[in-house]
Parts: sequence; structure tokens; C-alpha cells
Amino acid sequence: MKARIWASTKLGYVCPKKEAMQISGIASNVCYAEGDFDQILEQPPKKAEERVEGNIEAGHHSVTGHVDYVFGLSGIPKIIAMLLNNEKEYNTSERSARYVRMPLEGIEKELYEKWREIFANVIREKLPKLAEIEKKELEEIPNRKQTTVTKLAQENARYFISIFTPSTNMAYKTSIRQAGYLIHWARNLAKRKDTPFYQMLSPYLTEVADNMSKCLEGFELDDCKNREFSLFATRVRKESFDETYCVNYEGTFSQLAQAQRHRTISYEMIVPDPETATFFVPPIIADNDELVQEYLDDMQKVKHLYPQGMLIQINERGTPEAFILKCYERKCGAAQLEICLQTEKTLIRYVAETINEYIREMLRPYIGKTKCQLCKNFKCKRPCPSGPDHAFDRII
Repeated sequence: MKARIWASTKLGYVCPKKEAMQISGIASNVCYAEGDFDQILEQPPKKAEERVEGNIEAGHHSVTGHVDYVFGLSGIPKIIAMLLNNEKEYNTSERSARYVRMPLEGIEKELYEKWREIFANVIREKLPKLAEIEKKELEEIPNRKQTTVTKLAQENARYFISIFTPSTNMAYKTSIRQAGYLIHWARNLAKRKDTPFYQMLSPYLTEVADNMSKCLEGFELDDCKNREFSLFATRVRKESFDETYCVNYEGTFSQLAQAQRHRTISYEMIVPDPETATFFVPPIIADNDELVQEYLDDMQKVKHLYPQGMLIQINERGTPEAFILKCYERKCGAAQLEICLQTEKTLIRYVAETINEYIREMLRPYIGKTKCQLCKNFKCKRPCPSGPDHAFDRII
């Protein structure tokens, strides 16, 4: 046996489309050549290009999956990031609204800054342990820009940010094949303008398609299977809990954006109607009727912008093994509270409603347990303030 690397990523290097096609053609030749890699790599570049052109014309696109690009996408809306992240072939690093004070304008900026301050004050008042942690953080670094308290405050204030606000930056890695499909799907979906939601989405789809295509010297690829973005549901799915599971629940855009990073699980959403939509109320203020009413009144001011705190119908489908992996990551005191609680709720339902005894016994040990309790060889280096015993009854 032999192993070798014959292509890899180089920082700052942009592989020209011509070279990308040559690499794809060489990969194609592996299927037919009798010799080893040394002989395959000696193939004339022109021959490789002709071979991959023939493959593409015949609808055999898989050979173009050997060439990856890392796109730097800046100033994109959250909904575009969600569309891209709902597909399976990618790796992404994205500006976090938990760690970064988001750049905003107008009513969004006003409400974001207002509630960022409100949440920070409520956290300090209700959770003295976090206030003490913040005090120590500021003693260590007097002019510290972000503390544990302010991070949690802005994580909740971001519920007022529209999914159409172009404030997201992301590094997005995918193959030239998948990028070609994404560009094609974006152009197709941009033609849909039958609701206010799609009217708002359309120009951003065109913009991301144009910019990605320009990066790839005009490359675009029809997958010849009539596929499209997988995020938007075409029907309400029937729930089931067996060797595979299918569950429907309400959650915010923010929760869905977290959940869809589990690429072994499939997610869909139903586009909400702003006029009848409801909103997630962070538990930290849920016992204060006056604050809750003020929060909901402010949400009404941005409902037409589809704020991240708007509740949407989410469908989740996968296998019990994939769900267990999600439990390890999301049933954690440091995870977003909303997705932590929803993952536990889905787990309890799965165990209660499945008629498959094997699956029930497989999942039962995970109920009420966090990652640090489940992973025997895992030692958390940054323990959460709530601790594992309060991961599911915390309010922030």
C-alpha cells in the first residue's frame, strides 16, 4: 500500500479554473488508467481538460469535487449563511453574535443596543455568580471590551437583528462542483418573488451568485437533477420515532442556525408570516411581565424584517446515532440555551414515543445528562457557570 498527497490548500493561492479542471481531469483518469499515480500525473494538461469537459457534458460531475475553495464571504445576511450551511458539503467559520458586538443601523441598532444593556443589567441582578465573574474579568483587564455577562447579553439582544441584515462574515469551504450548484440554485431561487420574504431574499441571492461565480471565472453548474436549496420545506412532515426519526417543533432562526451545523441531520423550515408570527422570550426576563411586554412590543417594530427571535416551524430528521452526536454537543451548559433545551425535549419524546425497544434503551442513558457527564474521557477546560446539574434549569 502507498499513500500520498498530490494536491492541497495553500494560504493565499487561488487555483485558476483552468488548473481546477486539470486536477479534475487527472482524478477522472484514475478510473481508467492502468498505471500508478506517477504515470497519471504525467498526463498532458490538455488531455485532462478535455476529459473533464466530457465528464461535465455527460452529467458526471463528481470528479470536480476534488478541488476545494475557501470563500471569504463578507457583508452577507444571516439567511444566506443559513441557506449555504444547510447543504452538506462545506466547512464554515462564521462571525458569532455571541462574541462580537454586531454592526447595525437604524431601528435594529437602537433595539439591539437597548436590549444588550437591559439583558446585561438583568443578568448581573439575577445571577450574582456571573456578576462576580465579570468583576474578576475586569480586574484582570480593566478596559476589557467583552465579559461573560456582555457576551450573554448580546447573544440574547441579537434576537432583534433581521436575518436580512448584511452583517455576517464567513469563511466557507466547498468544492468547485458544489459551488457551481450553489450558484445555479441561487439564480433559480432569485426568480421567486411571490411573497415579501422571497422579494427580500431575491437580490441577495443574485448578489452571492454573481460574486461566487466571479471568483470562479464564471463557473456555474446545473446538477441535472432539479435540486434546489434544502432549507425551505415544501410540506408539513409526519412525525415518527424509530430507526430514523422525524420531529417538528418551534424555534427561532438563531436556534435553527445552530442546529443545522449538525450535517448528519436534515433540517427544514416553514417561512413564517410576520403578521401572525410569535417570538421567543428569553427565560432571563420571563418572570417580569413588564419587561416581557416591552420586549414583545419592540419585536413588533421589526417583525417585517424577520428578526432572528421570530419563532418558525422547524423539521428535524435523522438517525438515533446522529442524534446522540447532537446530544453530546448541544446538551451542555455552555451551549445556546434554546437549542440545549430543545435537544433534551426531543430526546425525552424519542424515548417516550418509540416502539423500538432497542432504540429506547440506546437513548435512555442520555436523558438529563450533559456532555461532561456523558464523555468519560472528556475534561472540560472551561467549565460553565451553571455546572452540569443546572444545564437544563438555567435561565441564560
